[in-house]
Amino acid sequence: MDLRWWTLLLLLKLTVAQSFPEQEKDPEYWRTQAQDTLKQALRLQQLNTKIAKNVIMFLGDGMGVSTVTATRIFKGQLAGKPGEETMLEMDKFPYVALAKTYNTNAQVPDSAGTATAYLCGVKANEGTVGVNAAAMRGQCNTTKGNEVESILKWAKQAGKSVGVVTTTRVNHATPSAAYAHCVNRDWYSDKEMPTDAVEGGCKDIAWQLIHNIPDIEVIMGGGRKYMFPKNTPDLEYPKDEKANGTRLDGLNLTQVWREKKPPNKVQCQRTTLLPHATNSLEILSAGLFEPGDLVYELDRNKTSDPSLSEMTTVAINILKKNPKGFFLLVEGGRIDHGHHDGKAQQALYEAVQMDVAIGLAGDMTSMDDTLTVVTADHSHVFTFGGYTYRGNSIFGLAPAPSDIDQKPYTSILYGNGPGYRMVDGNRENVSTVDYTKPSYQAQSAVPLSQETHGGEDVAVFAKGPMAHLLHGVHEQNYIPHVMAYASCVGQNLNHCKSASSGKSTEVSVTLLSIALAVRLVL
Repeated sequence: MDLRWWTLLLLLKLTVAQSFPEQEKDPEYWRTQAQDTLKQALRLQQLNTKIAKNVIMFLGDGMGVSTVTATRIFKGQLAGKPGEETMLEMDKFPYVALAKTYNTNAQVPDSAGTATAYLCGVKANEGTVGVNAAAMRGQCNTTKGNEVESILKWAKQAGKSVGVVTTTRVNHATPSAAYAHCVNRDWYSDKEMPTDAVEGGCKDIAWQLIHNIPDIEVIMGGGRKYMFPKNTPDLEYPKDEKANGTRLDGLNLTQVWREKKPPNKVQCQRTTLLPHATNSLEILSAGLFEPGDLVYELDRNKTSDPSLSEMTTVAINILKKNPKGFFLLVEGGRIDHGHHDGKAQQALYEAVQMDVAIGLAGDMTSMDDTLTVVTADHSHVFTFGGYTYRGNSIFGLAPAPSDIDQKPYTSILYGNGPGYRMVDGNRENVSTVDYTKPSYQAQSAVPLSQETHGGEDVAVFAKGPMAHLLHGVHEQNYIPHVMAYASCVGQNLNHCKSASSGKSTEVSVTLLSIALAVRLVL
C-alpha cells in the first residue's frame, strides 16, 4: 500500500473520530436520555386494548437486523449526521419481537414459505404460497385440499377494504400469498407452468389475482407482462421483447379486471396515479407500473415511476373511505434483490424508502385505531464491521487494512455472493475500484452468482391496538393471528361481541389459547 493510501486512512481516522456530537461527552446527556426512555416505557404499562379498525403490515423483503441497523446509519448520513444516533420510523414503535423464519422443510427460508406464515398463519414448504406443508413444490396434484386463506381474505370477508402495494411484481412471492394458492412461486403466468400442471387444473398466480379475491380495492406494483397474451407489446416498452406479454391462454387479464369492476382502470404511469394521492372519490383497482419488478429507487424515473411512498399514500387514501376499516400489505421488495446482487447501496436505499413510507402511513392514520406491524420475511448473509469509527460512511472502508494480506476492505461484506473476486490469485484490492458507486458488489467470502438468504430471526416492530401481543420470540406464523385478533377478523371474534371499534376491551385468555393451539404443519 503506498504512502498516499496510508495518509488517506490517517486523515479518515482523525476526521471521523471527532464526528460525534459534543453533547455526548457529558454523562448527564446519557442519563437524561435513559430516564426519558424509562418514563416512556412505564407509560406503556397502560395497554392499548382497543379494536383495530385498520391494520397495515410493512414487509421489508430480506430486511434482517443487520440491514435495519445499516439502514438507520445510512438514513442519518443522508441527513448529514454521523448516523448511528438516528431513529428510523420503525425504531419509534413501542413493541418489538423476534420471529423465527424457518420453513417446514428449510432451515434457511425463502420468501414464499415465509409469506404463507406471516399472512396465512401456518408454516409451509419453501417455494409454495397459500398452501400448507402437505403441498409439495411443483406438484400440482398436492394443491387441492391444502389451500390456506390469508388475513387479507379474512379482512375482506369482514367487510373491510384491502390492498397490496409492492416494489416487485404483484405476483411475486410476498404479495401472491395474500390471494393465491400455488405450489410453485414461479408460476407467474401459464407460460412458466409445466404442461401437466396446466392440464391438472392448476392456475397461474396472475390468473388467481384476478379471480380468487376479485374485490381487492388496491393492487399496485409491477408484473403487467404476465397479464397479457404472449407477444403483446408492452405499453411503455413496445420495442423490448422481454417486456412482451407472456400468457399462452390468450387472456388479457387487465380487461377481465376492468369488466369485473367497470368504474375502474388499470394505471401504468405515475402521472395517472398521483391524482389519487388526494382524497378523490374515484377508486383505483390496479396500478401495474412495470412489465416485471419496479425499478430500483436509485434508478427510478421520477416522472413516470411512482415511489413506494407515493403508492402507499394513494392506497391509504382509497382504503380509508371504508367506515369498517382496511387491511393493507406494503412490501419493500427490492431490498432483497439488492442483497442478492451483492449491491448493498441499492438494498439500503430501498430500505430507507420503506421507512419513509412507514412514516407517511403513520401521519395518515392514528395509533388509536390502526395496528401497524413492520417486519421481514428473512435475513441475508449481509454484515458490516471492521472496527469502523463513529460516523464512518456505511459504504466506506474499515479503518485499517487486513493484517493478513495488507489490503483494505469495506465495512460492508457478504458471507457469499457475486462480489467474490480474485486478481492474480489474491483478493482484489478495493482501493483500485470505486466502491462507493451504487452498482458496486461488496466482497464476499464464497463465490456465488446470487447471494443467499440468512437463517437468523428477524425483528417485528408493532404499534397501535394490541401491539403488545407481539413480544418475545415467536414463530413467524403467529403474526397474522395477532393482527386478526386485534382487528376482529377471521376466527378471533369472541372478544369482539361486547366491544366496538374505539372502545377498550380487556385482553382475553382466548388469544393465549389460540397461540398455543397454532400447530406447525410438519
